Amino acid sequence: MKNLKEIIKSTLFVAGEGLQLSAFESLEDCTMKDIKKAIEELKSELSEENGIHIIEYKDKIQLCSNPAYSNYISTILNPIREKALTKAALETLAIIAYKQPVTKLDIEEIRGVNCDYTVQLLSEHKMIEVVGRKDAVGKPLLFGTTDEFLKRFDLKNIDDLPNYEELLERIALIRTEDEQKSDSLYNDFKLPEQEEVPDFLADEEIELISSDNQYLEQGEQNGNAI
Repeated sequence: MKNLKEIIKSTLFVAGEGLQLSAFESLEDCTMKDIKKAIEELKSELSEENGIHIIEYKDKIQLCSNPAYSNYISTILNPIREKALTKAALETLAIIAYKQPVTKLDIEEIRGVNCDYTVQLLSEHKMIEVVGRKDAVGKPLLFGTTDEFLKRFDLKNIDDLPNYEELLERIALIRTEDEQKSDSLYNDFKLPEQEEVPDFLADEEIELISSDNQYLEQGEQNGNAI
């Protein structure tokens, strides 16, 4: 099949996660032999000093960044991610404060994006906590604000919540104060020298396709979008 190698590469870029080799068999006039040959060519191209490498595990392949450039990536992306986290944490905390008890799915429906990381972050800083489970399919966790949230916003109880705009102003003020502390909610991200392994691959050996065919203990799921 013409341009199969480029089709595989562009599909992996858009997917941002590992894809089964068999997924490419859905292409017309494409056999597994053709797929494996194209992947071998990609392995050769995406190696050594190339900024993009391929990790391969079980019958899946995935694009990842070259670990050799992690410091440069960190320098560029840390300021961008910090701004994004600031906005995400502010929005998530405000939603939980006014809608509690609320599930993560409820938050994501309001924000329109995945909220796993911000919910985890706010939980770690004791701004929110699990307050129960919703009586629905799957019994999802319900989140609410904590006494620490009340203390930091100078509230006696949740009934004393200010109007939405005032709450955003208070959050912005606390953000400014936190940026001067080592335990800030808004610390810079530290990109690992090696890529982080997804939970479902914790016990798997992941191969980094590079010039010396070395093995990594960790890999990162890189989300790419069109």
